[in-house]
Amino acid sequence: MTLNNDLSDVNAHARGALPPEIFEVLEAGRRQAAATKFAEVGDKIDDFTLPGADGVPVSLGALVADGPAVLVFYRGQWCPYCNLTLRTYQRELLPELGRSGASLVAISPQKADGPLPDLEFPVLSDVGSTVARGLGLSYPVSAEVRAAMQALGTDLEQVNGAWELVHPAVVVVDRDRRLRFVDVHPDFVTRTEPADILKSL
Repeated sequence: MTLNNDLSDVNAHARGALPPEIFEVLEAGRRQAAATKFAEVGDKIDDFTLPGADGVPVSLGALVADGPAVLVFYRGQWCPYCNLTLRTYQRELLPELGRSGASLVAISPQKADGPLPDLEFPVLSDVGSTVARGLGLSYPVSAEVRAAMQALGTDLEQVNGAWELVHPAVVVVDRDRRLRFVDVHPDFVTRTEPADILKSL
């Protein structure tokens, strides 16, 4: 089984559990083609410092000081697809990263004062999506998807500070802050397989 097989199972469960009209709105939203131009391999990104979920700030410079950094951009802790992905990365990816001297960090637009995720790697808060926007990952939530999310009890205004999301993505940054791997998933039900990340390293 792969991560994306597991994510498909989560989506199949959601299809049966959610009201059909809400599920269809969310499905239509994820099928829309991304019009944004994403960052590419070879691009260089600015250093940044973001607060961690535990209140400790972390800089990109510190993350790449001893080797490459794997940055995982995700929608928020409220997203079941994101939670499954992060748990899979912790189980299958994190133990292997030591061989390449790489670090792993997750980044979302969610406020740092939310509940602490049960993860063994840093989770950073990019409120306002400053870092994500620089990579072309940030986008506004449509009125239809916003209404559907509110009907399900998710208010991004409270959770993120704005009705804005990021495309799930994995980027690998080297010590010169150049992107060596970029994999963006406008369809939020799909994600980067751990094996592909390890291969990039």
